[in-house]
Amino acid sequence: MAGMVARMVRGAVGLGLGAVWWWAVLRITLGQSAGVLEGAVAAGGWGLSLLPVHCVPKGRAAGALATGRWVAAWRAGDATRASPRPRSGEVSDPS
Repeated sequence: MAGMVARMVRGAVGLGLGAVWWWAVLRITLGQSAGVLEGAVAAGGWGLSLLPVHCVPKGRAAGALATGRWVAAWRAGDATRASPRPRSGEVSDPS
C-alpha cells in the first residue's frame, strides 16, 4: 500500500513540475513579458532531460564488463598492438 501511495505522489509531483515547465516555455514562446524566472525554469527542465535517469548500476547491466577488464587487456598488450611482437632474437625493422 505504501509503495502505491509513493508512486502516486511521485507521479503527481512529476505532472506538476511538467506543467510548470510548459507554463514557462509557453510564456517565453508567446512573449508575454517572460523574465529570468521563466528562462531558468525552462533551461533547468531541459537540463534535467539530459540526465541518464534510466541507467542501472554497472553490476546489474546486461553485458557489463567486470571491473578492471580494460586495464588487464591494456597491460596484456596483445589487444593494443597492430602487429605481433618480435620473437626473441629478432630485431624489428622500424622502416
